[in-house]
Amino acid sequence: MNIVPNTSRRALLAGVSASVFTGACASFFSAPDDTGNSELRRETLDVMKRAARFMRERVAYRGGYVWSYASDFSRRWGEMEAYPTMIWMQPPGTATVGHLYLDCFHATRDEFYYQAAMDVAEGLIAAQHPAGGWNYLHDFAGEESARRWYETIGKNGWRLEEFHHYYGNATFDDAGTSEASQFLLRLYLERRSSRLREPVERAVRFVLDSQYENGGWPQRFPRVEGEADYVPYITFNDAVADENIKFLLMVYHTLGDERALAAIRRAMEIFPATQQPAPQAGWSLQHHHQTLAPMGARSYEPLSLATHTTAGNIAQMLDFYEWSGERRFIERIPEALAWLDALRLRDDQVQVPGRHYPTFIELETNRARINHRRGSNSGSGEYYWDYDVRRPITHYSQWRALNVDALRQRYESLAGADRDALLARSPLGPQRNFRLPRLFTTDTIDVSDLNSAVGAGSVERPTTERVMELINSLNEEGYWPTPLSATSNPYIGEPSATPSPGDFPQTLVGDAFDTSPYVTQTPVTGISTAAFIQNMSSLLLSVDSGE
Repeated sequence: MNIVPNTSRRALLAGVSASVFTGACASFFSAPDDTGNSELRRETLDVMKRAARFMRERVAYRGGYVWSYASDFSRRWGEMEAYPTMIWMQPPGTATVGHLYLDCFHATRDEFYYQAAMDVAEGLIAAQHPAGGWNYLHDFAGEESARRWYETIGKNGWRLEEFHHYYGNATFDDAGTSEASQFLLRLYLERRSSRLREPVERAVRFVLDSQYENGGWPQRFPRVEGEADYVPYITFNDAVADENIKFLLMVYHTLGDERALAAIRRAMEIFPATQQPAPQAGWSLQHHHQTLAPMGARSYEPLSLATHTTAGNIAQMLDFYEWSGERRFIERIPEALAWLDALRLRDDQVQVPGRHYPTFIELETNRARINHRRGSNSGSGEYYWDYDVRRPITHYSQWRALNVDALRQRYESLAGADRDALLARSPLGPQRNFRLPRLFTTDTIDVSDLNSAVGAGSVERPTTERVMELINSLNEEGYWPTPLSATSNPYIGEPSATPSPGDFPQTLVGDAFDTSPYVTQTPVTGISTAAFIQNMSSLLLSVDSGE
């Protein structure tokens, strides 16, 4: 679960619906501007190759990546500090870099990038759980080393409770499994390499095997003894269903696998089934896998309905109506919109500029539940909620910016649309109206490693001045020096049950025992995977012919 508040997932597919696959095809398939500068193109290609070679030969570990590195490689981080033998699956991690290499191959047709993408695939294959999915991270030093990390660094990340225990299974959280699956499929389709076919099939089986009969997916799979109680709940949080449906659509349209179509149709059913009755016609972050009741999860995710999840699920239901023409997917959307309208804060009530909707809404009362914490670390601290808007936690946004007007406009447009015209464009219909983008990493990137401005929107074709800036800022070693704003306290041992002196309720990190990442005011310069992805995406657009 990502460390940047209120971020959404990157939309990796285009041209299917206005909300899930946000019309990116125009940018993917437009022709580049002709600068007439062949020398600049040669320089750009040289810089791209140098940067990619540095990452591939100096930074990668067995084909995989984490999020950021000290310039001397003395420390490195994914969502938390990592061992040198680890790779990270959460974007912008290993599979994101793989997508970038494949994009560079499409833009340049240079075999170097295809082979770099295959290196990434080898890392992901080695890290793949036997059931077919991926954990947040993988340690090539073995299970004993991974357990030691969880028992030290992971356990002491106060606000990162998903890392407090080692379960030995795989997760759908934070798009790690879905992005790895999408990348391996995309690379397989390039040349139908036999090396990739079985890993892709395992990934498909993982999504199929983990799906409940009612259409939902748990956060982790397979189920293991000792897991947190919330792990088996049907999870909407962090776009679990959204990402799985995207992958299944890719599988259905590129491999012709009818199992994927059946799973998509089951997944569509869980959305109306879990919508709550009016006047609170919304959804929770997760619902019980048997009763379908709203449930809480981590200690700062209380039992409640969630406004941002509700907005996302409304958008999904609109997609489903576009795909199926079945009005049951939109008949209760006005109730959900009315509920969100009732929750909108007046301007004088807004606590965070631009965010008019409380995140967590109490069942029955419609009151906002606000999360706080006391103590100083995972040993002495605890989270709690009340109704007081003062001094909330800051690492998990307690208020949201939602475009309810846009959802209403789309609903009204679809409600009056011609059903046959919708079905003619459906990705589930006989015409299979779908295409896989040539380039993935030039679409909106909303996942940041806290060291780069990744998340600002789709990468645009750079100006000549911007290309020159990127060329000139690549250092002699072959990377773009980046201030590492994100850092963490090294593990120094088990904390005391007595809180340390200090004021920690609204900080990203607690005392010196807390291993959670935080933003430092004195960053050192290092290597950012996100900055590499963003800069390379800009450069590849400058040389891409669009063919």
